[in-house]
Amino acid sequence: MPRIDDYIASRNLAVTRLAADAPEAICARTGFLQETPRTLTASFLDRTYRIGLPDFSFEDRDTPEKEVPIQEQVLILHYMAGSQADAPVGQWISYREIPGASFYYSAFVKRAVDPLKKVFGGNLPGLKKAAERLGGIEIGEGDLGIELHPFPKVPLRLILWSGDEEFAPEANIVFDKSIGAVFSPEDVAWLAGMVVYRLAALSR
Repeated sequence: MPRIDDYIASRNLAVTRLAADAPEAICARTGFLQETPRTLTASFLDRTYRIGLPDFSFEDRDTPEKEVPIQEQVLILHYMAGSQADAPVGQWISYREIPGASFYYSAFVKRAVDPLKKVFGGNLPGLKKAAERLGGIEIGEGDLGIELHPFPKVPLRLILWSGDEEFAPEANIVFDKSIGAVFSPEDVAWLAGMVVYRLAALSR
């Protein structure tokens, strides 16, 4: 489990990398917006953040007094620094198919797949309702499939099979093939977990 010092170090590295990029270039590759010459607007799930330049400070646009979790800051900065794909390619892959992801597979299951089954395995309507609040669209996979765009150029799909007296619920999360050009496998595991936990919160 990363320590706070690890997140701070990761944040500093990402900021150093991004400092050399023009705001226009960052926006072009991420789908974020340039609000002012010194401010970017970043969307993540149901949140909108103002990012101040050149220090890449974060502010929640809707609740400025609320501190933005450093884990979210790091993930957003990594998206801004690592987004190399022009657009999703429309080919879906499992987590294991992401280059280098095998080492993090157990963390991915623990952070995302298991909570998805636990919270929504017996509550498909709850997942559908929560996903709609994040702009999710239903797809024809499993007992319920949902496609979400947590970042403008990062789609993922949640696929759930509900359980019954004989079988336990099953779930899968798949990603556009371009994900490996945007995030490290560890970041993908964190992203999937953040999505599931945000859905769980919205379903309450």
